[in-house]
Amino acid sequence: MQENSSKNPQFHELFNPVLQALRELGDSGSNQEIHDKVVAILELSDEQVAELHNPDKGTQTQLDYRLGWARTYLKKNGLVDNSQRGVWALTQKGQDSTEVDTKQVRSTVIDMLKNKRQQKSVGETAESRDSMGEFSEFDDASDDEEWREQLYDVLAAMDPSAFERLFQRILRESGFTQVEVTGRSGDGGIDGIGVMRIGGFLSFKVLFQCKRYKGSIGAGVIRDFRGAMVGRTDKGLLVTTGSFTPAATREATRDGAPEIDLVDGEQLIEKLKELELGVKTEPVVIEKVTVDESFFGSI
Repeated sequence: MQENSSKNPQFHELFNPVLQALRELGDSGSNQEIHDKVVAILELSDEQVAELHNPDKGTQTQLDYRLGWARTYLKKNGLVDNSQRGVWALTQKGQDSTEVDTKQVRSTVIDMLKNKRQQKSVGETAESRDSMGEFSEFDDASDDEEWREQLYDVLAAMDPSAFERLFQRILRESGFTQVEVTGRSGDGGIDGIGVMRIGGFLSFKVLFQCKRYKGSIGAGVIRDFRGAMVGRTDKGLLVTTGSFTPAATREATRDGAPEIDLVDGEQLIEKLKELELGVKTEPVVIEKVTVDESFFGSI
């Protein structure tokens, strides 16, 4: 069990908790389900859960960042696999492994990375980086983080009214109708309204609020937003470029109160990529060159 302190567990210390989480979830689970289960297993504090990985470059938490690498290392060892829908599942090997040797899992991936870097004639090896206290990153993962950081900077620099219009577009692209940005002063923080129709028969009104934050939103903001919803609708949606504290998440789903759906900066970035709004995804073709020695010998 993780000591309940301000220090987050290192990525390799999450290998077995992730496997345990998946077992308790029925051998499969989403990123959020794994996250929540690991928090419960290790009894992590709100401070640990809310700690940001790099506050200047995004809203991803330290725990989410390290969980991502834990899952990657487990996948490279054939213990877990993931689908295109973002669901992770235990492989047969993972199901048969009650506990893994963290050093062995790390060394397997380090050897893979070292061979990969040697093939690319890169001077710095994965092993040397790991010995310096930083776990090795894959080249494609580094590229992925770069565009995320760039998009986060763009969103953080947007004018508040432009950010509201962007979210209006996101809702429309996601199937909402009658989406209107209000943003009237004295409206309790309500920035807009939209209607979501399900199955062509059922529909419900959603009030939304946009917060262009760099930090974390606390429970007080959730309570204020809910207060502004009273008598108007039972469904709210709050989006931010920042993140939400654990207390805010609990308040949003508190029993006996209208539920408020939360969209943090990471989810917002993923949705923009999914909808291809300001984010363009292009396949990259890698050229492979080989030398045909027989050609030269035949001349």
